[in-house]
Amino acid sequence: MPALAPGKLRNVAVVGHRGTGKTSLVEALLYQSGELSRLGTIDAGTTVGDWDDDEQRRKLSISLALAHADWQGRKLNLIDVPGDPSFQGEARCALRVVEGALFVVSGVMGVEVGTTRVWKRADELGLSRVLFVNMLDRERADFFRALGQLQEQLSERCVAVHLPIGSEHELTGIVDVLHMCAYTSPNGEREGDSVPIPEELAVLAHEYREKLLDEVVQTDEALMERYLDGQELGVEEVAHALKDAVTRGVVFPVACGVSTQNLGTQALLDLIVEGVPSPAKMGSITHIEGAETAAFVFKTIADPFAGRINLFRVLQGSVRPDQTLVDARTHAKERMGSLLFQQGKEHIPAEEFGPGDIGAVAKLKEVQTGDLLLDREVATDVPEIGFPEPVMSFAVTPRVKGEEEKVATAVRRLAEEDPTLRLHRDGQTGEEILSGMSQMHVEVALDRVKRRFGVDVELHAPRVPYLETIRSESRAHARYKKQTGGRGQFGDCTIVLEPIDGNVGYEFVDKIVGGVIPQGFRPAVDKGVQEAMSRGELAGAPVQGFRVRLVDGSYHTVDSSEMAFKIAGSMAFKEAYAKAQPVLLEPIMEVEVTVPDEAVGAVNGDLN
Repeated sequence: MPALAPGKLRNVAVVGHRGTGKTSLVEALLYQSGELSRLGTIDAGTTVGDWDDDEQRRKLSISLALAHADWQGRKLNLIDVPGDPSFQGEARCALRVVEGALFVVSGVMGVEVGTTRVWKRADELGLSRVLFVNMLDRERADFFRALGQLQEQLSERCVAVHLPIGSEHELTGIVDVLHMCAYTSPNGEREGDSVPIPEELAVLAHEYREKLLDEVVQTDEALMERYLDGQELGVEEVAHALKDAVTRGVVFPVACGVSTQNLGTQALLDLIVEGVPSPAKMGSITHIEGAETAAFVFKTIADPFAGRINLFRVLQGSVRPDQTLVDARTHAKERMGSLLFQQGKEHIPAEEFGPGDIGAVAKLKEVQTGDLLLDREVATDVPEIGFPEPVMSFAVTPRVKGEEEKVATAVRRLAEEDPTLRLHRDGQTGEEILSGMSQMHVEVALDRVKRRFGVDVELHAPRVPYLETIRSESRAHARYKKQTGGRGQFGDCTIVLEPIDGNVGYEFVDKIVGGVIPQGFRPAVDKGVQEAMSRGELAGAPVQGFRVRLVDGSYHTVDSSEMAFKIAGSMAFKEAYAKAQPVLLEPIMEVEVTVPDEAVGAVNGDLN
């Protein structure tokens, strides 16, 4: 299949809070478009999105999943994004390579914290947004309550384009207020042609159509004049104005349905094609001077069967099999092997990916998430994904002694797949520390280490990396003198310790007047202090937040040496430190809490 023109593409990240039915909705969109012959389910582990063993066992999306569908002559690249905050790095990857985001909201729970977090990121990136209120067949589901929350908590420009027919278990279909038609529940089959709007909903449908028109005409002066003059606006011109408003991020259409019943998917597919801009329309085809081809790698997957797979978006030009590209990070040449369309775990060979398209390539050697591939080496800025920093850390040890190196290698391989995982050795405690976004995030990573690499790893609470400091000024004199026959050792110094800002760490100030200590020996006192401060007297922890002033001393013309003054400096520090009211410092963490206005008092009470 040759490369598609950018105008034929729609790149959409399917996002939202955990448990809102994103994976089921992607499944329904693929089924309705004809890409699937049957509708898979989460419980049966048969969806395209959740194909990983961990995902099926936990019934939870862990990694983003790429799928594609054809609708109305357009190719839809759909990225199913995990909603759990433990895996928010996946959302960062997906949102970096799309023009539009499809927000899925539970009709029962309404707007949740995961929704607002991703909405803020989409806003920062200037993405077009479409919303889908899901699960309307469930008890206590209420489309109009959810719509009110969207308008109140996300944007007052969220406007309904679909309405439910019935509610909860009596939900029978949806009304499309843009085209003024209805779709009845297909009961899990593909939705058919539209039908007339039920008579009892005609008034409500016209009311919400007027609300839609009110929002849309405010974005188009010509339409506004005609609308205010009482002229009838045609469906096509309203649809065109809506698409333009969605592209510019000034209107956010709200659809509805039930993904597990495939209800509302036909109208949603139409809305995506008509409302989400193409890469050409959005102006997201780049031009890197001096290069004809550029591709951005936004995800790395360690596939147990196909090996390492990199997902990429073509920024300009075309990517073809056997093409040689240069990694802007490493400056190494990489030969593009087999190009693939990815449909969950299924890999379909591809001939070429053109500008704006999203694809996959297998078995590149050193390419990592966030790399830019070019057909020639040119100086250019590399797009940034902006991964969040890990917030929870654990000490990790192999269950079998002697496999420490295996653990480190396996975790580093996983970190290539998920850059929000970090592994480092604590220089103070000597422990291997694995950091992630939550305990579940780390546990999932270690499950994968065991399954893929055969290494069983245990988690422990890391030892606390205490620090020590002083609270008052002190003075100490130390003399190191040793005579064993022949040349001896002599070093004599007086120092003053004083507390300073703990963030500064340590300062050494030479206050010697005259030559009581020769210039060549003074740095040795500094070295002696630094050696001694690495282990404080309270807990053996490093000492910080103090200044040392070297104020006096003496030397011997024959016996003095750097070593003697280094030992004298260490002795003086230990004596002065003991008199300076030493205190233990515990690590602290700054936490930022975002809450709705109405919950500020209650949350403050809990925190206090």
